[in-house]
Amino acid sequence: METLKKFFPLSFQTKDMAQLIISCLIYLLVGAVLGFLISILARIPILGLIFTLISALLEIYIFAGLVILFLYYFKILK
Repeated sequence: METLKKFFPLSFQTKDMAQLIISCLIYLLVGAVLGFLISILARIPILGLIFTLISALLEIYIFAGLVILFLYYFKILK
């Protein structure tokens, strides 16, 4: 559990519904902004593959963070 708290600190800060919504919006907004920037950088011919892989890892991180956020809020993950 301590390892998850190190990698996903935002997911373990929810105590009420307002914090849940704010944390969810932060994950989504950061993902959208970074996804947009990475999609622009992925058009560079030589670095395109690297930025495509970074984009995939970012999507996995955001999805895992959101899942952990909801599991922790609904007391499924303790």
